[in-house]
Amino acid sequence: MIFSERLKKEREKRNLSQNELAEKLHVSRQSVSKWETGKNYPSIEIIIDLSDLFGITIDELLRSDAELKEKVIQDGKQLAYPKWKLIFDTIFLLGAFLLVVKLIIFGLNKFVGADITILESLPNGLHNFLPLVLMVVGGVGSDTLGKKYID
Repeated sequence: MIFSERLKKEREKRNLSQNELAEKLHVSRQSVSKWETGKNYPSIEIIIDLSDLFGITIDELLRSDAELKEKVIQDGKQLAYPKWKLIFDTIFLLGAFLLVVKLIIFGLNKFVGADITILESLPNGLHNFLPLVLMVVGGVGSDTLGKKYID
């Protein structure tokens, strides 16, 4: 039995409404509804509270649902290089910002007749591809570091 079915069964066995269960767990009724429909999963703290409330083991709640088990495992891991990941995320966002600025300037020059130039001192190809290069480097670095966890 998957987690969502088990949760609903245990709640109904105790004659609790979704709202009553939500109040006991200090969450919204919508959260309980999403858990019971399989649209979302609770945090490990909530799983522990559910285990205590229903008088069943955490193992009984987790083992039946591989997706929930994987979520709990991932939530418990810590990134190996969080500062470097933040740096690569910032590089990606800088590239995206420069791309938007470049497109705005291009639009102003093309359709409004403005004559705005930026970074004339850089070689022509470099300032044209700089936002793209920053986005690729930032994205690849962030994605790579986002998969490295402390063992």
